[in-house]
Amino acid sequence: MREARFRDNFWSTDLTSTVGYDSIIQHLNDGRKNCKEFEDFLKERAIIEEKYGKELINLSKKKPCGQTELNTLKRSLDVFKQQIDNVGQGHIQLAQTLREEAKKMEDFREKQKLHRKKIELIMEAIHKNRNLQYKKTMEAKRLYEQRCRDKDEAEQAVHRNANLVTQKQQEKLFLKLAQTKSALEDTDRSYQQSVTTMEKIRDEWQNEHIKACEFFETQECERINYFRNALWLHVNQLSLGCVQNDEKYEEIRKSLEMCSIEKDVDFFVNLRKTGSLAPAPVVYENYYNAQRNVTPARSPAPVPISRRGPLPTPTSAPGEPDYATVDGYSLVHF
Repeated sequence: MREARFRDNFWSTDLTSTVGYDSIIQHLNDGRKNCKEFEDFLKERAIIEEKYGKELINLSKKKPCGQTELNTLKRSLDVFKQQIDNVGQGHIQLAQTLREEAKKMEDFREKQKLHRKKIELIMEAIHKNRNLQYKKTMEAKRLYEQRCRDKDEAEQAVHRNANLVTQKQQEKLFLKLAQTKSALEDTDRSYQQSVTTMEKIRDEWQNEHIKACEFFETQECERINYFRNALWLHVNQLSLGCVQNDEKYEEIRKSLEMCSIEKDVDFFVNLRKTGSLAPAPVVYENYYNAQRNVTPARSPAPVPISRRGPLPTPTSAPGEPDYATVDGYSLVHF
């Protein structure tokens, strides 16, 4: 159970002081400022979210990302780009939601301001009336006290000069005493009336001050509750955005699970294959052996080779290519 109450803790022993009231008003103004700051924060965050969302959409639509891929990986990339586009759309939607929440905060803040203004006008008027009446009361008290001193002086003058002045002078002293008593009675009545009026105004002000404190306390409780809930809702919206984004990313992961390396390789082979026969090997052709098999056009007799003897048969060391001889010439086999 909350013990501290506005109505019990914002008074002053000085009747004309507004220090307690001013302290409450300052706190409420600070609270309203804090709401405005959060409202501006939401608006700025909305701008960031919208910009980020648009950039993601532009990225997914305009930036190439594996555009020449084939088959299952291509389908995964299509899902990837679509889900990135969806994430961008989600950020744009979040930006709109944040603007709506900022507008709600603004409406709440302005509503409290209007309600407070009514109470503040009442308190401003009663403070002015109270201070004015207090000033009149203090002036009436001052005159009353002055008339009391005048009467006392007149009485003392009569007693001091009872046997020292003439009859005519005594009459003047008694007349002055009577006048001071009469003035005293008038100021006394005026002072009492002023005090009575002051008490009525003080009682009215005190009641209004209590009502204002209770109203302001209720408003402050509402503001804290609304502010806390707004912040809580904002965090939930961000969390929901993360969950929704993860669901979109999960679609990408599911698509990647369906991506088959074997199918994509087979698909490429069947789509782009150019033939199954490899080129024939390039064999060594001995120039002289080829010349020996050629019959000259002018002379059917073979041309003797007088300066070359038979070529030796090469031997292969371990790890070297194998050699073979064809009609006295060698052919390398790798």
